[in-house]
Amino acid sequence: MAESNLQEQMRQLFALQTVDKEIYGLKAELEEKPRQIEELQKKFEEKKASLKALEDKSKQIQVKRKEKEVELAAKEDAIKKSQVQLYQIKKNEEYQAKLKEINGLGADKSVLEESILKFFDDTDAVNKEIEKEKTVLAEEEKKFNQQKKEVDDRIREVNDRMAVLESNRNQITPNIEKKVLAQYERILKNRAGLALVPIKNGACQGCFLNLPPQVINEIKMKKSLVVCEACARILFLEEEL
Repeated sequence: MAESNLQEQMRQLFALQTVDKEIYGLKAELEEKPRQIEELQKKFEEKKASLKALEDKSKQIQVKRKEKEVELAAKEDAIKKSQVQLYQIKKNEEYQAKLKEINGLGADKSVLEESILKFFDDTDAVNKEIEKEKTVLAEEEKKFNQQKKEVDDRIREVNDRMAVLESNRNQITPNIEKKVLAQYERILKNRAGLALVPIKNGACQGCFLNLPPQVINEIKMKKSLVVCEACARILFLEEEL
């Protein structure tokens, strides 16, 4: 390849690498975005789960309270029946036994009433927590929607920029020889979007391996593309472009 032609090809490759480096960076960002949204969703769902747990707890307390209320109604009914029976008893011994039974039912009734009152207190306490959690959740939902919107907006921005870069790429590639372009794109794919690298302080800036002087001389001779023996990237000298 003639010196002037090779130098022009290197300039085109440099312009293409500038575009491709940004494209690869944006592609990596796009791949990360779904994970960001998933993480935001996960955190929001955890907050919703906390609220649901409190609501479930409130329902359980109400179920238990209703069970005790049914028991209380049964005790009150039993007391009424026993009181009716009490006035029908003639013998003192039976009268005392029935009276003792009524007292026992009354004691049970008192325990149930205290238990029911406790359930009311517990329900009030949990409901206050629920209201507080609903307020927190409302703020979390706003935050989640805002963050998701920011991610979605960024995805649109990246896709728009990618379209521009692809257009720029399509303007550059026709200026590069097919053989050179094929070599470049093969390296680009195998080296995560970095096929063309400069030499600085005698080292390849792709793998940072120190290069022998003859490699730099080969580049200056401009007879063919020179690649790093370690990372296979195409080498160039910035002052030569």
